[in-house]
Amino acid sequence: MTDASGPATGDDGFHVFDTTLRDGAQREGINLTVADKLTIARHLDDFGVGFIEGGWPGANPRDTEFFQRARTEIDFRHARLVAFGSTRRAGVRAADDPQVAALLESGAPVVTLVAKSHDRHVELALRTTLDENLAMIRDTVAYLTAQGRRVFVDCEHFFDGYRANPAYAKQVVRTAHEAGADVVVLCDTNGGMLPAQIQAVVGTVLADTGARLGIHAQDDTGCAVANTLAAVDAGATHVQCTANGYGERVGNANLFPVAAALELKYDRRVLPAGALAEMTRISHAIAEVVNLTPSTHQPYVGLSAFAHKAGLHASAIKVDPDLYQHIDPEQVGNTMRMLVSDMAGRASIELKGKELGVDLGGDRELIGRVVERVKERELAGYTYEAADASFELLLRAEAEGRVRRYFRVESWRAITEDRPDGTHANEATVKLWAKGERIVATAEGNGPVNALDRALRVGLERIHPQLARLELVDYKVRILEGKHGTGSTTRVLVTSSDGRGEWSTVGVADNVIAASWQALEDAYTYGLLRAGVEPQE
Repeated sequence: MTDASGPATGDDGFHVFDTTLRDGAQREGINLTVADKLTIARHLDDFGVGFIEGGWPGANPRDTEFFQRARTEIDFRHARLVAFGSTRRAGVRAADDPQVAALLESGAPVVTLVAKSHDRHVELALRTTLDENLAMIRDTVAYLTAQGRRVFVDCEHFFDGYRANPAYAKQVVRTAHEAGADVVVLCDTNGGMLPAQIQAVVGTVLADTGARLGIHAQDDTGCAVANTLAAVDAGATHVQCTANGYGERVGNANLFPVAAALELKYDRRVLPAGALAEMTRISHAIAEVVNLTPSTHQPYVGLSAFAHKAGLHASAIKVDPDLYQHIDPEQVGNTMRMLVSDMAGRASIELKGKELGVDLGGDRELIGRVVERVKERELAGYTYEAADASFELLLRAEAEGRVRRYFRVESWRAITEDRPDGTHANEATVKLWAKGERIVATAEGNGPVNALDRALRVGLERIHPQLARLELVDYKVRILEGKHGTGSTTRVLVTSSDGRGEWSTVGVADNVIAASWQALEDAYTYGLLRAGVEPQE
């Protein structure tokens, strides 16, 4: 892990701080596993955010495990990992507070402390005095900085507190700043502020305290992104956001529109070179990890963000696409779509090919075939945003003129048996050919998909011992919109690992077992490709 001195991107003058793994995870319907959090953290680091707030170590076992694993499993290239916690308890030294100790034990080089800045919350929620609250902030910040941690302080309910008692709210900021906090973040916790109000308060607090200020905006008025940018206009140099705006109630300031606005509208370099062009892919990949459908109308990254229908718009775009687009969609990894002709994104396919090590050589015919194949598959329900391995197999099949086959499946079946005592038995049989040999393998599992996975492994491991390292680490199912009456389509995403890295594959069918089998078959095929095994003829 990188050290605590500042973002790996080098410029510490402006911070893009992501709190998807903590604040974003509070959204209704999101329940992240440790594996989910690690995957999202990798995506965010790829995007180039300066800080990733991983959660509250010590508050729950899942967050504690995340920090333990992140220290050894993720080599952060751009981001600093941040642990979140609160100031010490009233009447207890920071050095003796177990929650403060857990922040240090997390190993995170940066700590964000939440502090009360609304006098009413201090007296009613903390049940302590205003002076003791200031002492809690001062002692905790000073103690953590003395331990070599970089400290940010989130002033909870700041704008409501400022409205009620501006002198005390500003005193909280001064106390944190003077104790050694690198940034003091003004939080619109209830999300009720408007841009002009945010700009006025941030400007005043900056002038009166001299502290480096950040902004954390909730979206309850639909103004979180605008409020964040208004704070930047007033002098804030630290913005806290979540991927796709995930968060409690209606959500937080959306990382992607904020980052795009800073880069493209403010001409402020806050991301590594080339990162903005990955924004659409990363947005959709994170949506798949949290198992939520990507918003088609999300600014910059939504499927419809640069979509145009026939008529006046289409006629103008034939002359100059900029006449009806505020940016070139390729700048954010998206594509312009003419809904009548449904134009595809050739450039994005070619760039993705290069990223995956498949040089398409500018072959327009080949790229066109890939585009059409992807369109055809996506129409059937497939998604490749979070299934790079399946996409690479498709891409290589088109580029090489053959499907890479390491085995040929004759048939498979999965049986679930209900027993009188209420238990279930799951058994799978796979019949396949590998290296000219017919193999029949049977295995049991804790579910039909697990049984299929084990049977496939049993059948192939003797022929391909490299698969001994392969492990299924995540499995997600989504029921897609029905197309025929009550009929539906099922999409399955499988994440696999060989101990050196992870990859995801996708399967789509009219039932979950068949879709799962497709994803498993791709997973094993890609695992052998990664291992350098030559495919059979």
